[in-house]
Amino acid sequence: MLSEEVGELLRSRKETLAVAESCTGGKVGDLITDVPGSSDYFLGGIVSYSNEAKVKLLGVSSGTLRSKGAVSEEVAIQMARGVRERTGSTYGIGITGIAGPTGGSEAKPVGLVYVAVASATEQVCERKVFNGTRAEVKTAAAEHALQMFLKFIS
Repeated sequence: MLSEEVGELLRSRKETLAVAESCTGGKVGDLITDVPGSSDYFLGGIVSYSNEAKVKLLGVSSGTLRSKGAVSEEVAIQMARGVRERTGSTYGIGITGIAGPTGGSEAKPVGLVYVAVASATEQVCERKVFNGTRAEVKTAAAEHALQMFLKFIS
């Protein structure tokens, strides 16, 4: 199970993780905390669904939100950095997207998700488009975030 792999690796390295979620609504944190003992390495999560919450809770730039939109690489990276800095964790994950079934456009279709992972010195971000129902998009995005995190720290 992905969340168990994440936990084993973080525990063995004595490192920590925090998550900032928008479109997944806490699903990444839920997957992580399904593992007994996850409090050893998981510091917490912020579900920042509104733009206002992204700014106030995570320090996302309101200018970036205006110019790039909430569903963008720049915002995902700022979310990952913000949650890492605010919790003092080794790593942060930021995830933002459009779970649907409405809200998409030609430029930003339903199922579009940006996932970012940040450490103190580097960050990566991936753009993915997932198909399916709202629940399926949320689950696929959360699982992808864990896969991406494992790749980042390995």
